[in-house]
Amino acid sequence: MTTATPPPVAPTGDHHDLAIVLFAVVVLVTLGITVLVGRRGSAAEDFYAGGRDFTPLQNGFALSGDYLSAASFLGVAGLIALYGYDGVLYSIGFLVAWLVVLMLVAELVRNAGRYTLADVLALRLRRRSVRAAAGGASVVVTLLYLVAQMVGAGSLIALLLGTNSVQARTWSIIAVGGLMIVYVTVGGMRATTWIQIVKAFLLVVGSVVLTVLLMVRFHGDLGELVRQAAQHSGAGQRYLEPGLKYGTTLTSRLDFFSLGLALVLGTAGLPHILSRFYTVPTARAARRSTVWAIGLVGGFYLMAIALGLGATALIGSAEVRHANSAGNTAVPLLALVLGGGNGSTGGVVLFALISAIAFATILAVVAGLTLASSAAFAHDIWAGVWRGRPRRRRRRADAAPASRLSGEGDVSEQQEVVVARIAAVGIGAAAIVISLYAQHLNVAFLVGLAFAVAASANLPVLLYSLFWRRFTARGAIWSVYGGLIPAIVLVTFSPVVSGTKEALFPGVDFHWFPLENPGIISIPLGFLAGWIGTLISPEPADADRFAELEVRALTGAGAV
Repeated sequence: MTTATPPPVAPTGDHHDLAIVLFAVVVLVTLGITVLVGRRGSAAEDFYAGGRDFTPLQNGFALSGDYLSAASFLGVAGLIALYGYDGVLYSIGFLVAWLVVLMLVAELVRNAGRYTLADVLALRLRRRSVRAAAGGASVVVTLLYLVAQMVGAGSLIALLLGTNSVQARTWSIIAVGGLMIVYVTVGGMRATTWIQIVKAFLLVVGSVVLTVLLMVRFHGDLGELVRQAAQHSGAGQRYLEPGLKYGTTLTSRLDFFSLGLALVLGTAGLPHILSRFYTVPTARAARRSTVWAIGLVGGFYLMAIALGLGATALIGSAEVRHANSAGNTAVPLLALVLGGGNGSTGGVVLFALISAIAFATILAVVAGLTLASSAAFAHDIWAGVWRGRPRRRRRRADAAPASRLSGEGDVSEQQEVVVARIAAVGIGAAAIVISLYAQHLNVAFLVGLAFAVAASANLPVLLYSLFWRRFTARGAIWSVYGGLIPAIVLVTFSPVVSGTKEALFPGVDFHWFPLENPGIISIPLGFLAGWIGTLISPEPADADRFAELEVRALTGAGAV
């Protein structure tokens, strides 16, 4: 097997037309699913939870589809192609999160909630301020995640157009933002779920095809694959050792640990993942969905590691970085090489197919994120806080649990769904604007920030609410803001935003926090703030409400 330096790889005009045609097919198919499925119902349960009639297998594919985002397909492989061992951390962190956390909370969340994370808290902490805090944190987390997906879309479409210009990426981001708004406003959760199922199937199949071709290229010799990757990385043996991205200083090691902590703990605080558990009819179905998702996600990340190594071995880190400085286009370029290279029919077809799958991945995930954020705004903030007030008329006993969970007051379901659709437009516009400033950042890195905020603001209050009998409303509010505010402040004054060439604003320097990921500080602060807030709360915890939550979460009795 040759060990010569891989030749330069760059997409040419030969396959631009085919890729663009396949992109158009992806858009038309997803729009068709949206229009067809979106007609089946307009009630709040249809819009937020897809009617709760998906099977565990279907929801398992949808869960993996939500989770396997542009960060997974483009960003993780790109980081491995550029940084080797340090890039593998992302795939390991993403996978461990499912094994450690989601199996713990999936069934409990499905039993205790209705549509959103705030519903779980509202079952025992029935204050508008708690719902407002949880809803606001969910909007922030999903917005950060949205930015990562749209940056990936900009990089991918620019590659297809044969240019790395800012203008091409800008219009790509705007187009993806417009599409995601259409998916949510027209189709709701039911259409979004089916798009996720189709996308997850295509993503797994595409990854399997690339991995098989890669193994055939290296005759099944993983050792040779690793050796070639190290040789063509430009870093030699350092590529296979820790420190290529995060170095060996104390600061870089802390950043490495902070990132891993955020990835492992953040998944259970992601609103769009938690909302998936409400699309199945029972808690048992939610648990089985998680098992299916773990298998799909685990298999995918093993393949992502191989693909990242393959991109370095066959293309070279320098060429990957030349095509996109953050490495976001490593997988499509690898597909081009595995198919036969520039000018070959196989290379053209495989490049176009993988690029189209990556585009479908981005469209599906941004739809799920936009739906989760619009649900948090409409259901939690607008209906539950701004318009919510206790109903004066007496309710039947069997209707009480649902009403207490919703916090909707006198707001009708139709009004709430209309507001959710309007919120989707506003959130989509905000994501577009932010994404335009973050185009040069790696998508997996951006997702790491979203995970850190989710683990800081959402995870502590969720765990405290489910498992701590003494937890109070003040503790919940302090926990959310005690994790959310430090995370945002630390990111704002970190090298991510200013002070480096790769920063959001590279021309200025106002950073004082040395780490790129705030998780190591903000996650403990979220737990600490919730504990202190509970200890100094003037009102004790309501034992009866905790007992109700405990019974419902563990048995499913009275669950919606």
